[in-house]
Amino acid sequence: MPNFSREKLKEKGMKVTPQRVAIYEAIVKLNNHPTAEIVIDYIKANHPNISVGTVYKVLDSLVENELLKKVKTEKDIMRYDAVLSNHHHLYCAETDRIEDYEDEKLNHLINEHFSKHRIKNFKVQEIKLQITGKFNHNIK
Repeated sequence: MPNFSREKLKEKGMKVTPQRVAIYEAIVKLNNHPTAEIVIDYIKANHPNISVGTVYKVLDSLVENELLKKVKTEKDIMRYDAVLSNHHHLYCAETDRIEDYEDEKLNHLINEHFSKHRIKNFKVQEIKLQITGKFNHNIK
């Protein structure tokens, strides 16, 4: 994974620093749309020399350089997503849990709809759905 993270930073023209590598790898490893606080807890446990301020600055720079995306929950909690491919989210309002949801047929329907039904004075750049519900492992 270190080579992957370093390469991603280099691709975006970012200076490769141990802090950036550690924080980017934390997001990828946590793989659960972590909040900044979760990332900070992970970094404190695994890289105690990295300050809280550095974590926030690096998260912002990773978002600015399109290595991460921000995802806001219905509870207005900001989370970070390292999956940049087109996908949607399943959001459990009860637990504040987010899972990625991919459905090519749904993407096709949405894209087809907006290609036929343009919005006046607005150019659609990206569509991401957040499907709110409740995770229940007994439901099929």
